[in-house]
Amino acid sequence: MSSLEEKTLSTEKIFTGKIISLQVDEVKLPNGKTSKRELIKHPGAVAVIAVTPDHKIVMVEQYRKALERTIVEIPAGKLEQGEKPEICAARELEEETGYVCTKMEWLTSFYTSPGFADELVHIYVATGLTKKEDAAETDEDEFVQLIEITLEEAVELVKGQKIYDAKTAFAVQYLQLQKAMGRK
Repeated sequence: MSSLEEKTLSTEKIFTGKIISLQVDEVKLPNGKTSKRELIKHPGAVAVIAVTPDHKIVMVEQYRKALERTIVEIPAGKLEQGEKPEICAARELEEETGYVCTKMEWLTSFYTSPGFADELVHIYVATGLTKKEDAAETDEDEFVQLIEITLEEAVELVKGQKIYDAKTAFAVQYLQLQKAMGRK
């Protein structure tokens, strides 16, 4: 056991839902004492940074019940069991925006809240976008409004806390960096 590792002594399953599960683990701490850890298990997700040929960022506005408000986000969604992230990214892009792409490139992955959840989000960059006439529809319980905005408008939405989630803030900063480096 490394000097920082916590060894799991027992696991109590509390809840298993459609998207997440909750468990409480009893752990042995590095100093030999025990403690409890409340953990959320999540299958992982994808998010897509998509920019149209006329340099508009493709986003969606969606009501988020946990926040009791709408926010503007890049297209994203949960991985289905056994689904490859790049397949999920293409599916979510089409379902939420009606766009398809000629290239879907992995950019990075990160944990959203490692203090209590194992959700890993894979970020992709979609290029060669075209709007599909007969695009796949969103999930029956998902309602989004398509928004296409400039990078400058996105920065203003960050300042105004309309873009207020980590994956979308990351996307805006990534695009700002690309612009500063002379890349589109």
